[in-house]
Amino acid sequence: SQYSAVDTNPLSVYIMQPIWNEIIKIVPLWIAPNLLTFSGFVMILFNYFLISFYDWDYTASGTSPGLVPTWVWLFSAFTTFCAYALDSIDGKHARRTQSSTPLGELFDHGLDSWATSIFVLSFFSVCSRDNGKTGVSVYTMYIYLSIVLFNFMCSHWEKYNTGVLFLPWGYDISQVVLIAAYLLTGTVGVEIWQKPLLFGYYITDLLVILLIGFSLFLSFPQTLYNIHRAHIKKTLKNDSLYEGLLPLVSPLLLFVLLTVWVFLSPSNILAKQPRLFLWMVGVAFSNVICKVIICQMSSTQPELFHWFLFPLALVVYAAISGLLGCMEEAALGIFTALVTAAHVHYGVCVGRQLSEHLNIYIFSLKKRVQE
Repeated sequence: SQYSAVDTNPLSVYIMQPIWNEIIKIVPLWIAPNLLTFSGFVMILFNYFLISFYDWDYTASGTSPGLVPTWVWLFSAFTTFCAYALDSIDGKHARRTQSSTPLGELFDHGLDSWATSIFVLSFFSVCSRDNGKTGVSVYTMYIYLSIVLFNFMCSHWEKYNTGVLFLPWGYDISQVVLIAAYLLTGTVGVEIWQKPLLFGYYITDLLVILLIGFSLFLSFPQTLYNIHRAHIKKTLKNDSLYEGLLPLVSPLLLFVLLTVWVFLSPSNILAKQPRLFLWMVGVAFSNVICKVIICQMSSTQPELFHWFLFPLALVVYAAISGLLGCMEEAALGIFTALVTAAHVHYGVCVGRQLSEHLNIYIFSLKKRVQE
């Protein structure tokens, strides 16, 4: 299917696009677009592990002065901007080098589905977890991450039904806010997050309110409206309601299982291992959404239950029934490692299959020699 996307965000159209159009001029024509996409993702990952090193349990910013060196925050602003730029110019570069392929589209959106959670997890280090005086509770973090992933899912569910990706306004705004937050933390220090800003509210509170407002009153209604409009115009991809709603089943079940684990965990697993748990949430979500993206691109029907749900249901049952006992943290660690390995393996396999099928290399513009 031909890729089509619509971007109506004024921030993107009037400010960011002209910047990307200048930046792209310096990208050599021999560089493969997927290399740009992947480089941006690697930068986000590297930045995430760097912050994790200084702040494994999300408490480093709760102290004053914070325990994370200033250069780390400035480096975070830099990597976030680079990743944002690379993610914004990869498609332009593909059109410029006449190398747009379904593999590129899948590569871009597949990595985005994973990067989305990593951005959020890195940001949590800025505001730190609740220590009685300042910070955000780990439950707020979990809900915050879930809302961001819900928004991402909506965009792709909408594309599955309409064939058009309406780029969410939240994307550009969130990237600019992230970069500003890192710059602010690097220049002023973490103290900025520990003082009330307006009417006793902290900046983090305002950001959470903004996010929830954006999602529930802007993004989600827009998604429903776009699907409704396609329905009236008779341009919907799926005739039946069942088929249209099918991609939502696995992500929603995933959310239900994870939420049950969070709130019924005997050892309070989220408070004990917030970084591990939230990372696992992001990876599992990304894998489920990648399947939806592939189905949407190949016009096939997604299966009702994603396979991740079965091992996850077993682990959650073993945890909340007390079967795991004091092994709950260890089980989370092993499960997280397996899910991450499975996701990476899946990505590599799909990339290989598509590159062979389309007779192209993933990271090079050279054509494959026909055997």
